[in-house]
Amino acid sequence: MTELTQEQRHEQALEKYKLDAPELMDEIKDLSPDEQNDQIQWAFEDEAEAQGLQPWELTLKYTSTPEEFEAKRLELHKEAAEVLGVDWEEYCEMNNLVV
Repeated sequence: MTELTQEQRHEQALEKYKLDAPELMDEIKDLSPDEQNDQIQWAFEDEAEAQGLQPWELTLKYTSTPEEFEAKRLELHKEAAEVLGVDWEEYCEMNNLVV
C-alpha cells in the first residue's frame, strides 16, 4: 500500500469532515464549488482549533485509527522540534503536548 501524500490525506479528511457536518453542507449548498471549498476549509480549520489541534493534526485524526493518530502525531511533532532545534520537553510545553 502506498503512503498518501499530505495533500491526498487532507482531501480524504475533508471528505470525511463533510459527512460529519451536514448543517454546514446545507448552509453552503447554493454557493459556487470554489466558495463551497473555501467554506469547508475554513470550517475544518475552525474545528481543528476547537479541538485544540493544528489543521494537519485534524487531517491525521480523520485519516488514522486512534492508535496511529497518537503515534504519527508525536512522530511529526518530534520532527518539528528537531527542525526547530528545540528541546523535546520544552517543545511539548510550548505546544501543550502531553506525552
